[in-house]
Formats: sequence, C-alpha cells, structure tokens
Amino acid sequence: KISIIVPVYNEASTINKLMDNLEQFRDCCEIIFVDGGSSDGTDKIIERRYRPFYSPQKGRSYQMNYGASLSKGGILLFLHADSFLPDDALSQIHRIIRRGYKVGCFKIKFNSRSILMKICGFMSNLRVRLRNIAFGDQGIFINRNYFYELGGFAEIPLMEDYQLSMNIKADGEKIVLTKTKIETSERRFIQKGRLKTMIRMQRLQYMYRKGKDIDVIANLYK
Repeated sequence: KISIIVPVYNEASTINKLMDNLEQFRDCCEIIFVDGGSSDGTDKIIERRYRPFYSPQKGRSYQMNYGASLSKGGILLFLHADSFLPDDALSQIHRIIRRGYKVGCFKIKFNSRSILMKICGFMSNLRVRLRNIAFGDQGIFINRNYFYELGGFAEIPLMEDYQLSMNIKADGEKIVLTKTKIETSERRFIQKGRLKTMIRMQRLQYMYRKGKDIDVIANLYK
C-alpha cells in the first residue's frame, strides 16, 4: 500500500486543485495531509474531504516525518502541495519498487511555457540520473523500512530533501526516475524572478554541501 503524505501551510488558494488531483487515488491509497499551523483556513478546506493532521512543529521536514509516523503504507510518497501526480502515478511507483529499488521520484515538468523553466525541469531530471539527487517537488517515494533505516528526514528548516538524497547516495542506493512526469507550480520562481531564484538555489545548495550553518542558509532562502 502507498501512503501519500502532503505537508501543507497556508495553501488555501491551491489545496482544492491538489485534492481534485488526488481524488483518483483515494480508494487505493492512504492520503495524509499534515498542517503546519495554517492561518488562512487551509485545514478547514481539507476537512471538507479529508481529516487534516496537525504537526507538533511547523516545518516541512517535521510535518513529513510526523505524517510518516501516522501512516500505514509500505511505500511512502512525499508530495508537495503545489505538485500534481500523473494518472499512472501508482503503477509507476509499483513498477520501480517491484524491480527491487528502494527509492524513486518522478520526472518533473513545470506548469510554465518559459524556456527557463523547461531548462530547469530538464536539469532536475538530469541531476537525478547523474548525481542521484532528488528534490521534494519531484515527489520522492521510498520503501517505508528503508526510510526509517536512514533516520527519516533530517529535521532542519531547509534542505531536508537534499540531505535525504545524500544519505541515500552515501548508502549506495539508486534513486530511479519514473517514465511519466509530475507537474509542479513555478510560483516560487516567479516571486523573485526565475533566473535569480535558480542562481540563488544553486548558491544555497553549494553552501549546504560545504557545511555552512543551516539557519543562515534558511534565512537567505527566505
């Protein structure tokens, strides 16, 4: 069984679209929304269709770990609130896990006509193939027992997906890409400019690899 774990925080404007997307999987998956203390009524919107859970601590890593602790599935799929699964998502996941792999993620495309975002999506997929590094907006899925063997997500304010990927890489496991693509919003790139955001993210990832203080990195990200 697959458990889909969605961390949310102030997603009132987009959460209905995500729930519409997930409706097709509802009968064959466990779907867990974990709220980090939304102030815009996100949890009330979720309540119309699902039971929201409330993380003891705000932050994507804390919320995802808490959601995992509540789940029952043998496969955990961590999904961002602005990412939307392809119709064949479950069969794609099962295909990879049945081949003996413990971790995978989706190829990514952004809901944008911008050539920069198309390049960004291409580079994200190439990064998985060449460096075995996946980010959360690609919908990381992982064998439950292996997730806990790795210690779950590092409970840090940023880069929890990067750190998980590095732990997987250090353990010698491969992150396998699906054949079909997850669609992700470009909203975080729009706020401060696409190119500027891409350059800033590369800089922050470099700082993290070099062991810079994560709180400093998180403040620069904000």
